Amino acid sequence: MMNIAQKNYVENARFDTQQVLKTFGLDQLHAGSFGVKQGWSMLEGRELIHAVCPADNETVGQIASSSAEDYEEIIQAAVAYQKTWRMVPAPRRGELVQRIGQLVQENMEALAGIVALDTGKSVMEAKGELKEVVEMATLATGQSRMMYGFTLQSQRVKHRMYDQWLPLGVVGVISAYNFPAAVWAQNAFLSAIGGNTVIWKPSPKVPLTAIALQKLANQAMLEMNLEGVFSLFIPADSAVAELMIRDRRINMVSFTGSTGVGKKVASIVSETLGRKYMLECSGNNGCIVDETADLQLAARAITFGAMGTTGQRCTSTRRLIVHRSVMHELIELLKQAFEQIRIGDPREQETIIGPLIDATAVAQYQATIQRAQELGAKVVYGGQRIDRPGLYVEACLITDVEPEWDCVQHETFAPIVFVMPYDDLEQAIAIHNNVAQGLASGIHSSNLSNIELFLSAAGSDCGIVRVNMGTTGADVGAAFGGEKETGGGRTAGSDSWKGYVRRQSVCINWSNESAWDSHIHLSSGKAD
Repeated sequence: MMNIAQKNYVENARFDTQQVLKTFGLDQLHAGSFGVKQGWSMLEGRELIHAVCPADNETVGQIASSSAEDYEEIIQAAVAYQKTWRMVPAPRRGELVQRIGQLVQENMEALAGIVALDTGKSVMEAKGELKEVVEMATLATGQSRMMYGFTLQSQRVKHRMYDQWLPLGVVGVISAYNFPAAVWAQNAFLSAIGGNTVIWKPSPKVPLTAIALQKLANQAMLEMNLEGVFSLFIPADSAVAELMIRDRRINMVSFTGSTGVGKKVASIVSETLGRKYMLECSGNNGCIVDETADLQLAARAITFGAMGTTGQRCTSTRRLIVHRSVMHELIELLKQAFEQIRIGDPREQETIIGPLIDATAVAQYQATIQRAQELGAKVVYGGQRIDRPGLYVEACLITDVEPEWDCVQHETFAPIVFVMPYDDLEQAIAIHNNVAQGLASGIHSSNLSNIELFLSAAGSDCGIVRVNMGTTGADVGAAFGGEKETGGGRTAGSDSWKGYVRRQSVCINWSNESAWDSHIHLSSGKAD
């Protein structure tokens, strides 16, 4: 009898790993730093970062990590070039971003292979992420022509007032491993149209994607004679990584990652008044399913929300709060749905779900399940590591849990879903909101009153709400980010560029009078 992993695993022809790496010159030792002044950094004398593919735990590339000296050269060049870049008209800045988006589209197949090797995502999911990069380039290009100020009415005669938005300076972007391309695009493109230069520090777990994207950005900058906007910095040492966070020449730090590290970033940046930070941290996303919900739709949507990217999305569905009368039926539907999702090597075209990112993630998955069972919970589906090379796990449904348990209150970056019953909607909303995180939320219902209550001020306290959908999935036209310990930042959306610029109020006196004319009498300043 086949187990879940064997049943879901499909043997398919793999893409050629070496050919994909060769497309971007990653089939041999590669530098981890790029700046306009020094180009790609030297290879000698550097600690090596091993790019390990989670599909089989094999090293597919090696990166010569960034040093403190590399960082200093990069920041000096970024500060210097920003003085030129800030005077480039915003629509022209948008054209550079648009060109990068075009290059990503043109190189979609090879880039998807790089993302799959780096993250363990299926090729399908990798292409979905890269499509978001292209869409973000389109959005930012449009916004570069729509960075509006406001004309204000002055209380003074013959005075005009208006607001305008000006560059911050240099923006540091720190991205996590789960969306190495999309998070860079969200932050870097908006920063660039705002007139800022950008230094990117990606997770060292996914260095190949960062280098490939930097190469495309380099091509676009060279073509348009705008070299110096985008730089790359991949240190292996945490002390070197902190240089960017502590550096007063970095005017803003945008961080995506865990709440714990986000708090540290906020604390360090806040030591210098006037510097900005933007945080997009942990999510512990809940979804309410009421007694009127279309359960088959709910099961399909929740499956995507829970299993997509192997549960390694900040918006992944982690807590289900289900009306007691439909809970058993929904669980049975979820079991059917989970079993149909093919788990396998991301390099194979038919794979839908790949492995977790590394052994630490697997250990956290196992520890969370064990902790829930110790407290009295019941695993009703999955919950095992798959016995094959690589870092594969089964999706896991857990029932008989209490909302206040530590394992339920904290985010585990893995495909684990805690299922909890409720009897009335106010109780469900209270359970939903009683966590420290506030990113994504959802409700499945056909009851308009229930839906509207969840959308009201008495409902979800999250930054994102979805109705009859999964909690995952991003639309670049909508603001992305959350409340509470998620950090409060917003990337994407119609006015998201405002997070990457500074606001300035302007008042112009076009009369020949001043406020104290009646008190001050001046003769000609000319000498006799």
